[in-house]
Amino acid sequence: MQSSPSSPATIASAELRSAIHGRVIAPDDAGYDEARTVFIGGIDRRPAVIVRVADASDVATVIALARDSGLELAVRSGGHSSIGHGVSEGGIVLDLSAMKALDIDVDGRTAWAETGLTAAEYSAAAGAHGLATGFGDTGSVGIGGITLGGGVGYLVRKHGLTIDDLLAAEIVTADGELLHVDADNHPDLFWAIRGGGGNFGVVTRFHYRLHEVPSFVGGMLLLPATPDVVAGFIAAAEAAPEELSTIANVMPCPPMPFVPEEHHGKLVILGLMAFAGDTEDGERALAPFRALATPIADMLNPMPYPQIYPPDDESYHPLAITRTMFVETIDGRVAETIVEHLEASDAEMRVAQLRVLGGAMARVPADATAFAHRGSRIMVNIATFYEGPDDRDLREAWVEGLSTALLQDDHGAYVNFLADEGDERIRAAYPGGTWDRLAAVKARYDPTNLFRLNQNIPPSAS
Repeated sequence: MQSSPSSPATIASAELRSAIHGRVIAPDDAGYDEARTVFIGGIDRRPAVIVRVADASDVATVIALARDSGLELAVRSGGHSSIGHGVSEGGIVLDLSAMKALDIDVDGRTAWAETGLTAAEYSAAAGAHGLATGFGDTGSVGIGGITLGGGVGYLVRKHGLTIDDLLAAEIVTADGELLHVDADNHPDLFWAIRGGGGNFGVVTRFHYRLHEVPSFVGGMLLLPATPDVVAGFIAAAEAAPEELSTIANVMPCPPMPFVPEEHHGKLVILGLMAFAGDTEDGERALAPFRALATPIADMLNPMPYPQIYPPDDESYHPLAITRTMFVETIDGRVAETIVEHLEASDAEMRVAQLRVLGGAMARVPADATAFAHRGSRIMVNIATFYEGPDDRDLREAWVEGLSTALLQDDHGAYVNFLADEGDERIRAAYPGGTWDRLAAVKARYDPTNLFRLNQNIPPSAS
């Protein structure tokens, strides 16, 4: 289909509507403002058209429209990009959120899942059979973005990254061709989409391995955040069995109704704990954390795995500044640095999130997928909220100061948590020969860089 980039009206023409099985949403249509809203706050982009695709044929049509018109193409699954890559100013949004088909092979322990599913939707359906694939830590995140970037979540130490359970995918490339990719078919592209982000095409379906998770212990553990307790939490997480994955959010205590008021605003560790295994073993693995200090709140219980994803507030659109990094150690000195920086800020919300890695994730060779940080020991994500233009610079300086103070020898970055930090930081997500290899795959499947609204890997010149 030929199209002209002259105006939004041209893009939202009757011709486009007749060519699409899904829904075409133009600026004058009902639901346009809701459809262009993404998770992160402060993003106010007005695309020329939003196409909520119904199938791979629709995806190919939208890709052709973007290619022929020259308009910027945004691809959206769950809309959780930290810098709003799921919406374009004046361009085309390819919205996958209506594609939610899920075919679970219980006996074969696999599932074909369309890209519009969220982590919570997939996990609930698989959990009905006592099965799971690991995604991230937020249920409303789309499986598309988190899978393509790697997938660090609640099962990372027991079963590895999301991409370690990716068996195959169906992807529409820049020329509109639908490809089945796996270890034997287009293996270069299959390697690249396991960590290389949305640079190579639009995945319409993923084929995942499922794991049996018949019993699970998890939830939230709230502890006071002194340097000793922070360092002790990390030491306990490193010593824990691989069945346990943890997320330690060092932050001011939110005014949660079940927490005594005297703790509100005081620094705490909001620990998110996930033990994929026998209940008694889980209680033993969690005991060292409970012994670090008298818990302010202990909500750790046996539960079905999908309950680790609480319901999300759809009205929540925070203004946030973030940085992601890896470190080798968090000892008493490093923990003291974290606490001092958090206490020095008066931002309504600020957090240092600490995730001990290792386990199954670390046993995959670094060059087996485009996620090359297999040896990284601890992921640190620093974030703060800001209220608007008047305090943004102040909050950004605080984030930069803490991330600089914590910098150690591992200069890598996790692409799914990167903000708008420039080309050097994107390269840090793909160290060694990974960048060159990805650029060569990009040149083969997207030589004109049609898929560029992302943490972009330009095609190599050769």
